[in-house]
Amino acid sequence: MKALHFGAGNIGRGFIGKLLADAGVEVIFADVNQQVLDALNQRHQYQVRVVGEQAQVETVSGVSAVHSGSDDAVALIASVDLVTTAVGPQILERIAPAIARGLVQRHDGGSTQPLNIIACENMVRGTSQLKQHVLNALEPRYHAWVEQQVGFVDSAVDRIVPPVEAGSDDPLAVTVESFSEWIVDKTQFKGVPPALAGMELTDNLMAFVERKLFTLNTGHAITAYLGQLAGHQTIRDAILDPAVRQTVKGAMEESGAVLINRYGFDAQKHAAYINKILQRFENPYLHDDVERVGRQPLRKLGAGDRLIKPLRGTLEYGLGHANLVTGIAAAMHYHSDQDPQAKEWAALLAEVGPQAALANVSGLEEDSDVVAQVVNAYNAMQ
Repeated sequence: MKALHFGAGNIGRGFIGKLLADAGVEVIFADVNQQVLDALNQRHQYQVRVVGEQAQVETVSGVSAVHSGSDDAVALIASVDLVTTAVGPQILERIAPAIARGLVQRHDGGSTQPLNIIACENMVRGTSQLKQHVLNALEPRYHAWVEQQVGFVDSAVDRIVPPVEAGSDDPLAVTVESFSEWIVDKTQFKGVPPALAGMELTDNLMAFVERKLFTLNTGHAITAYLGQLAGHQTIRDAILDPAVRQTVKGAMEESGAVLINRYGFDAQKHAAYINKILQRFENPYLHDDVERVGRQPLRKLGAGDRLIKPLRGTLEYGLGHANLVTGIAAAMHYHSDQDPQAKEWAALLAEVGPQAALANVSGLEEDSDVVAQVVNAYNAMQ
C-alpha cells in the first residue's frame, strides 16, 4: 500500500507518517520545506523520540518526499491508495488545487481503483472542508466521478507533538508523547477500509471528535491561557499550579457533562479520560510553551471550536459553565507578538470593547447573560 502524506512537519513525521510507516505503508511526504525534503530523500528514514514513563527512540524507515506543489506530487495522487494531510487547518485550501490536478490525472488515466483522502487536522470534519476546496478547484464535469471513486474520510486525531527543542540542528528531529489516537469515519470510505494498526474505525465519529475537542483541546487551551496570565512558561508549569489545575479540570468536567448528555458516554470512564489528559499535560519530557498552545485566539474563540462550542452545549442542556467562562475570559487576555491573530484580536478589543469583540468572534448574542458573565470575568482579570 502506498500513501502520499501532505505535511512533513513535526505532526506529519511524528504522528500520521510514523503510524502509516509502522503499519507497513510506503509513505511519500509532500511539503514545501526544501531542507526537510532533501533530508528525507537523502536518508529515507528519521528518528522519533517517544516520551512517556520511559523515553525511547524509534526509527521510521522507507520514506521519501516530493514538493507539495510539484508535478511529482500530482502524479502520485493519480496512483497512490491513500492521501493524508497534517498541514494545519488554514493550509488545506492551498493544497486543494494540487489534489484536484491529481484527481484529473487519475480520472483521465482510466483508474478504477478507489482513492481515500483523510485530513488529519486539529479541527472538526476537516476532510469534509478539504473536499469542498477540492471540488471548487475541479471542473464540474469531474464531480460525479469524484463522488463515485474518491472517499473523503473525516477523522479525529490526538497526539501532543511539541516543537523541537532549541539547539537541535537536525531538520528531521521530532519528539512525541507515547499516547496517540486516530479515529476515522468508516462510513465515508470508498472500497474496503484499510486495516492499519493505530487507526480506529467508527460509525459515530462526531462523538469522538467532540470528546477530544471538548476535553483535550478545551483543557489544553485553558491551561495555556490561564498559564500565561499566571506567568508560567510551559503547559507543565501551568497545570502544576493548583489554581490553574482546578479551573482546567472544572472546565473539562463541565464540557464532559455535555458529552454525557449528548452521546451517552459513561460518566466514570469519562472522568478517567479527563484524569489521563491532566497526566499528559504534566509530562516532564514535553516542553510545550503556553504561548504556542494559545496561538490563533480568533479561531479558538470561534463558534465551532474548543471554548465556545462546549459552552453552547452547557446552555443547550441547562448545565453549569463557570469554569468554561473563566477559561474564555483568560483567552481574551492572550497576547503574543509572534501571532498575527493575537494582534488582530488585540486590535478588535481596543476598537469595540470586550463585549462586542467576543460576540463578533464567537457568534454569541452580544446582550446575552453568558457574554455578560465572560466580560465580568475578563474585567476581574485586568
